Amino acid sequence: MSDRPKLAVWKFASCDGCQLSVLDTEELLLLAERVEISHFLEVTRAVVAGPYDISIVEGSVTTAHDAERIREIRASSRALITVGACATAGGIQALRNFGDVEEYRRVVYARPDWIETLATSTAIAEHVTVDYELRGCPVTTRQLEEVLGAFLAGRRPAIPAYSACVPCKRQGTVCVTVAHGTPCLGPITQAGCGTICPKYTRGCYGCFGPSESPNTAALAAQAQELGVERPELVRLLRSFNADAEAFREESKRHE
Repeated sequence: MSDRPKLAVWKFASCDGCQLSVLDTEELLLLAERVEISHFLEVTRAVVAGPYDISIVEGSVTTAHDAERIREIRASSRALITVGACATAGGIQALRNFGDVEEYRRVVYARPDWIETLATSTAIAEHVTVDYELRGCPVTTRQLEEVLGAFLAGRRPAIPAYSACVPCKRQGTVCVTVAHGTPCLGPITQAGCGTICPKYTRGCYGCFGPSESPNTAALAAQAQELGVERPELVRLLRSFNADAEAFREESKRHE
């Protein structure tokens, strides 16, 4: 019987992108030597029964069945880490939270009576206690390596909570808002993505969710000064992390 820590990876409502990031992690083979991968259906059908030392959860809760399942996973996990925008903020599917789900079912599905779903898509932390949230759509492999390594070493992960503007300036990337008048969520978005969009003269879309102390009101006022109308501003705030509290509340102010 293995005496290595048991690692489990679980999927909820999501696109699988964050699980693919786990698979894309260069240190995965080295990690496999340090832990026993006990449940990871993206990789193998082989399953080892819990309890688990570390559970990584991707995806949001969108059904009553998933709400029950996450409670069972929490009960069998010593540490639970949520990864990605879906697990930490409801994901792109949380756009349903601002609409009429019953109407969506009626319009989209030939047999809406076959579809069982909750009216909302919510973060895992709204249902159970989460030990650490790793942002991103998807998460980055570098940060994933840091978080897993930290938990195995019994220390706190060193993940930045400041805004994406900090690495932008460090890398010498020209500010798209100052130079081109392009709306950008960088000032209120947590760093971590590598500021890919501004490097290609596109505004940040907020993939990594709100930074530690986001001044969303100031960002919204600036966007309006640049000519962004209220409907467009609402759409800007409602994307990958639409149900993150800071983005959600500011978007409601402009409806």
